Amino acid sequence: MIFKVYYQESKVRNPKREDTHSLYIEADNEAEAMSTVEANTEYNVEYLEPLEGNALEYEQKGANYKLTEF
Repeated sequence: MIFKVYYQESKVRNPKREDTHSLYIEADNEAEAMSTVEANTEYNVEYLEPLEGNALEYEQKGANYKLTEF
């Protein structure tokens, strides 16, 4: 399953909506996706959104869609 991960680049600073970034990751479940991101980055993960069906197709058509591999 593909997950869209919303994150802040720093765990130290207070989160600001304007500084929220996203990446896409493939994992079997939400727990695996979260642990993979936490193990390989210093990001402050805000939200994991599972993508499937029309939502996934829409994201794949976007210019910023790139599956992140660690």
